[in-house]
Amino acid sequence: MSRFKIFASVIPLILAGVFARENLSPQPQPCIRAGDVTVRMATAPWQSQSRVSFTDNPAEATVRVQIVESPDNADFTVVDDIDGAEPDSCAAQAATRYIGIAKAASALQPIIYLSREPGDFRIFVRSKTFSPQAAAALVVGADDKQAHVAAAL
Repeated sequence: MSRFKIFASVIPLILAGVFARENLSPQPQPCIRAGDVTVRMATAPWQSQSRVSFTDNPAEATVRVQIVESPDNADFTVVDDIDGAEPDSCAAQAATRYIGIAKAASALQPIIYLSREPGDFRIFVRSKTFSPQAAAALVVGADDKQAHVAAAL
């Protein structure tokens, strides 16, 4: 009887460990390299050095990002390619810039209008780890002109 009690008490612990491992394991973090700078999506609100926001109204946008159907037409292309992945291509370093996505727009940050209409940047995204929003945020965050505009305001 005591063996059954021990066995019954261990099963929930094993299940909790399995579920915790799935939730706590590090997920691939969207990032890009722009010259000597690595640009990553911030995982916590306090981590982001700059923020972008998104709008559905093109009149409110300060940056327009077009989603294109072909990588040949894109300024920035994201395609999942496990065999060609470089393990340290986006390693965190002193020059890493963290980008956050704000829920509310602000005049101090780029406001992105993401659509299929022509824009300032063109992106092609076919990925399990990158959303079009994350790709647009990284491209705009990596653009020095956008960082200077936000700093000048």
